[in-house]
Amino acid sequence: MFEAVPPKLYGGTERVVYYLTEELVREGHDVTLFASADSITSATLIATVDKALRLNPDCEDQLAPHIAQLQDVMNMADQFDIIHYHTGYLHFPFSQACPTPDITTLHGKLSVPELQYIYQRFHQPVVSISNQQREALPYANFIGTVYHGLPVDLHPVGNGNGNYLAFLGRISPEKGIDKAIEWAKAAGITLKIAAKVDKADKHYFEKEIRHLLDDPLIEYIGEINEAEKSDFLGNALALLFPINWDEPFGMVMIEAMACGTPVIAHGRGSVKEVIEHGRNGFIVSSTEEAVCCIRQLSPLQRKQVRQVFEERFTVSKMAKAYLQLYEKLCSQKKLRVEHKAMGNVSITKFNQLRQANQNG
Repeated sequence: MFEAVPPKLYGGTERVVYYLTEELVREGHDVTLFASADSITSATLIATVDKALRLNPDCEDQLAPHIAQLQDVMNMADQFDIIHYHTGYLHFPFSQACPTPDITTLHGKLSVPELQYIYQRFHQPVVSISNQQREALPYANFIGTVYHGLPVDLHPVGNGNGNYLAFLGRISPEKGIDKAIEWAKAAGITLKIAAKVDKADKHYFEKEIRHLLDDPLIEYIGEINEAEKSDFLGNALALLFPINWDEPFGMVMIEAMACGTPVIAHGRGSVKEVIEHGRNGFIVSSTEEAVCCIRQLSPLQRKQVRQVFEERFTVSKMAKAYLQLYEKLCSQKKLRVEHKAMGNVSITKFNQLRQANQNG
């Protein structure tokens, strides 16, 4: 509930939830979405709060609405075949006692040391969004990896004739905006930055980044919405993704690919699972390599970049992968119920025989 579904501006998790929900409804499934009331969905919407929490200045305690929402889910749990959570581990004390099968997509960083306490104690089935993401959490009960996907008609293929490089997302130390600026200046090409600055990153922005924006090659646009992404990414020569941490997935990479825009990235986190070097982008480890790749962009056909997106990162592929996991978990529940019933029959039969023996 931090963002509406879909988010008005920035918000990767809620955007994935939106695309998955819409695709499941489109395929004929009966879906109930628990989200804020300012969400837009083809599913049945159950809203605990009127506004998404991040953009609501009147919200003083963001945890309380989430706990209330989880109780709303529990109150309706017997109406569902399966419950798909996107709330991290918050629901575990609720869901482990609930008979309805559940699955949880883990969207965030899993190398936080304190997470070991959780996953040593709870064994709810969870899904990673890249294979690399799960390496930090060996105790978790991973039942699959499902890559994010976008609707095929969301972004048209752009021609890349804007003669600029693009940076899209969030300005923070782990996103590597300073490196993106360094790469663009070394290549002598304009860098357009469409990114938000969270409260937690304002000091970093003011101290480390703001003065870098004074260069004539650097253009800071600010946060953009979904409708503006197609032109921004489609007209760019390439998307720069110089991450400084192990990004669990990196939605912006497949957004760029959908526009036919190649990605130049540091090979951390999920990058090596998303980028096929020389086909839909380049994986680099230095400014010199990045500049070299920027100068090689023309042979990299934009239709080819788009083809990789269509082969691997569409919403239909994402939904199909999740449906397979839903069916697996529902089948396991059915087997458990059948085994329990058989056990009860056996106990009943044993008691009948014992009574008959006692009666001579």
